[in-house]
Amino acid sequence: MNAQAVTDQELIGRYLAGNQSSLEKLIRRHKNRIFAYILMIVKEKELAEDLFQDTFIKVINTIRSGSYKEEGKFIQWAMRIAHNLIIDYFRKSKRIPTIENRDDFDIFEKVRIPVESIEERIITEQIHKDVKKLIDYLPKEQREVLIMRHYGDMSFKDIAEVTNVSINTALGRMRYALINLRKLVDEKNIILSV
Repeated sequence: MNAQAVTDQELIGRYLAGNQSSLEKLIRRHKNRIFAYILMIVKEKELAEDLFQDTFIKVINTIRSGSYKEEGKFIQWAMRIAHNLIIDYFRKSKRIPTIENRDDFDIFEKVRIPVESIEERIITEQIHKDVKKLIDYLPKEQREVLIMRHYGDMSFKDIAEVTNVSINTALGRMRYALINLRKLVDEKNIILSV
C-alpha cells in the first residue's frame, strides 16, 4: 500500500499502535499547507515556525491522550488548532494581523488567462497587483475567508470549521468580500480588462 493510499486516520491508528514513522508521515503530508496558512496570517517566518511547532505539539498531545475524535478530516482539525493558536498569540500580544500582499502570494494565479503579447501580460499583472492591494481594505473576516478560499484552496465547509462559524456565514463573508472588492475597484477606478 503506497503512502498516499493510507488515510490520515490509519496513520493516527498506526502511531497509537507504536509506529512513530506514521506520525512523521502525517506531519509531512500536511505541513506545507498548515505552515503556509500560519505564515500568511502572522507574516514573520520565525513566529510562524513557532506557531507551527506549537500546533503539532498540541496535535501530538491530543492524539497521545486519546482525546482526538475523528469528527471530520484531520487537516481541518489541525488548521483549527493553528487558527486558535494564532488568535491566542495576537490576543496575548494585543497585535492585530493584517494581510499583506507579497510577490510570492498571488491570489489570482488560478484565474490567469493566457495572453498573447508582452504588453497584455504586463497589463494583466498590473490589474492583479491592483486588486490584491484592495484586499487589504476588506474587513478582517472577509479578507480571511477570501484568502482561505483562493490561496488555501479550502472548501467553505473547511473554512467554516477553521473559523468556527456556520457554512452560511462563511459563504456570506465571501459574498460580501466580492461585493466590497467590486466597490473598491469602482472607487479606485481600476480597469479590470485588457
